[in-house]
Amino acid sequence: MTIESKNRNRPNAAPAAANPGLVRPPIVYLVSLGAGVLIQLAIPLPFLPHTLGLLLGAALIAVALLLFFWSAGTFRAAGTPIQGNQPTTAIVRTGSYRLSRNPIYLAFSLFELGIAIWVNSLWLLAALAGAMAVMHYIVIPREESYLEREFGAQYLDYKAAVRRWI
Repeated sequence: MTIESKNRNRPNAAPAAANPGLVRPPIVYLVSLGAGVLIQLAIPLPFLPHTLGLLLGAALIAVALLLFFWSAGTFRAAGTPIQGNQPTTAIVRTGSYRLSRNPIYLAFSLFELGIAIWVNSLWLLAALAGAMAVMHYIVIPREESYLEREFGAQYLDYKAAVRRWI
């Protein structure tokens, strides 16, 4: 089920986007991964037995990839762009979006968690916590405000019915 934007067919409506700025989710997670790796190389800080880390990390990475491709495919099927710097054309309520309003962000977090566990790096876990804080307190609230303006009560109903991401 999708809900189309009330502003989509208004010729005078300015093309808005949920996230036109520099704090973009892929960049947040790439910076987090890079920082965690650099600190780990300088000051290694393992936290798990090696064998457990390999198995659990690989499993989390696989789950993250499945969740990402399922979520992205659901967006594509609904005809709305995945990139936050493009106008959202529909609220998607099917697939993984029945369970989470932000399953792609959850997939990014699980992916980084899987890498942290796989390479056994407490620094990558700490960097992930920072990335999740940026997402939770900066990126997602900005996107939610945009969606509330764009879709009104329809988005508020979805927001009340489906959890944010974690």
